[in-house]
Amino acid sequence: MTSKPGEQVLSIENLQVAFATDAGTVNAVNGVSLEVRAGEVLAVVGESGSGKSVTARSVLRLLPSTAVTRGAIYLAGRDVLKLDREQLRQARGRDAAMVFQEPSLALNPVYTVGWQIIEGLRAHTPKGQRFDAKAARAKAIEILGKVGIPEPEVRIDYYPHQFSGGQKQRVVIACALVLEPKLILADEPTTALDVTVQAEILDLLRTARELTGAAIVLITHNMGVVADMADRVAVMYQGQLVEQAEVHELFANPKQQYTKRLLAAVPRIGQSAKPAFTADASVPPTVRAENLEVVYPGRFGRPGFKAVAGVNFEIHAGEVVGLVGESGSGKTTIGRAMVGLAKATGGSMKVLGFDVVGAKARQFKAVADQVGFVFQDPASSFNPLLTVGEAIAEPMLVHKVQASVAAARADIEALLAAVQLPVEYFDRYPHELSGGQRQRASLARALALKPKLVIADEPTSALDVSVQAKVLELFAKLQREFGFACLFITHDLAVVDQIAHRVLVMHRGELVEQGETRDVLTNPQQQYTKRLVQSSPIADPTLQRAKAAARH
Repeated sequence: MTSKPGEQVLSIENLQVAFATDAGTVNAVNGVSLEVRAGEVLAVVGESGSGKSVTARSVLRLLPSTAVTRGAIYLAGRDVLKLDREQLRQARGRDAAMVFQEPSLALNPVYTVGWQIIEGLRAHTPKGQRFDAKAARAKAIEILGKVGIPEPEVRIDYYPHQFSGGQKQRVVIACALVLEPKLILADEPTTALDVTVQAEILDLLRTARELTGAAIVLITHNMGVVADMADRVAVMYQGQLVEQAEVHELFANPKQQYTKRLLAAVPRIGQSAKPAFTADASVPPTVRAENLEVVYPGRFGRPGFKAVAGVNFEIHAGEVVGLVGESGSGKTTIGRAMVGLAKATGGSMKVLGFDVVGAKARQFKAVADQVGFVFQDPASSFNPLLTVGEAIAEPMLVHKVQASVAAARADIEALLAAVQLPVEYFDRYPHELSGGQRQRASLARALALKPKLVIADEPTSALDVSVQAKVLELFAKLQREFGFACLFITHDLAVVDQIAHRVLVMHRGELVEQGETRDVLTNPQQQYTKRLVQSSPIADPTLQRAKAAARH
């Protein structure tokens, strides 16, 4: 169902969306007007709460029942807001399809991926044109092959948990492409992906546009992705469209103050002025790993999986060490092994003098109160039934540093001030905070026991660039003040450049390169590191597209 080049596919006119809440009406989108033509990529950017995702979901009427929508949304010539239920069902998937941010949530875990693709074919095809079972299966196999799933005729019968994160995102894209829609709505399709997988997903979206002539609306906070993919950019702020321009023009000559601020917040490789770190030779390292191995046992007589193989590194007091690599490289396993969440099975890894290899869970109490952990997703790491103050107090109570939340209140308020959160947030619940505020609260909780080591696992991956910049600045400030050693796990090389003194590069369980951050990122020695740097998008359309062409 291809469109003619230049044909208008989507036109949004004076869109207004409000949500009814217990506290009153919340206006999420105020008078937004946009249009997208066939073969065009429109990137919609802005911080959390700007209304970009609400605008995209309005196109397919995927908003909750509490939403009140006004204006007009013309999709393939018809006003979506006036379609009846049957017309809307046919428009979904055929006129427009959605690629969701989190494929693990978008895919049903109890059905095979083939069943889910075929169900989309059945649900959105008019009765007289429906595929029979054999043709539907053949179509599903074909689309899985097109999105790069190996052995599609076999893996069509796999369940979502049998795919990696990048492959699950490919399956979600297959579900969206199977009916060759005129418009693809991609909501943060690369947020949680490594740079190499992210580059592959962007290439896949580009290929889909070339094959079908589809228009793409790309919702993202990654300005490197915008520079790579977009033809035009729409910038949203507090529910309004504040600026719209061709991509090269917007990056070279932003007109609005908010757009300038957004672009200035983007971290770039090679711009960090972080000085080299000199360890105190008289003090033993906070962490020392020698030939570290982590093997996950096999099931039903199968051999075990070696997640970490013979790794050697050190982290010193006051030093931030970045740990990078693709999914499955072993970087998160190393972080979890430090605190006993993954069992180290070989070699040696001494954390604050305690060797975690072969240690039992109860033995970790010896160092547990000296290690803080900042999780990737603070929304799921906080107990929703506890207030922010109670959550920060929890480590103090567990380790008997304080007798009660009330007794710990003064310390907690000092921590809230340290992470730049108002004191009144003590009595708020996690769901009442924004993503950036929750991450600050997570950082306060990690620092509650004044740890000597902090492990930060992808702490900024889901944050907008402006919020990410503030969190990273705050993290660096706190690290200098508290002087803790830090393992900073991330897939964003520009973030590593900004925050880390040294960097370790993992690939398939092995440490392939390590050194001063500036040296490794600007002059990588190993081929894998070069590929990582080459795949990392930069927020400059001209440079990024030249880089992508060289990569291809």
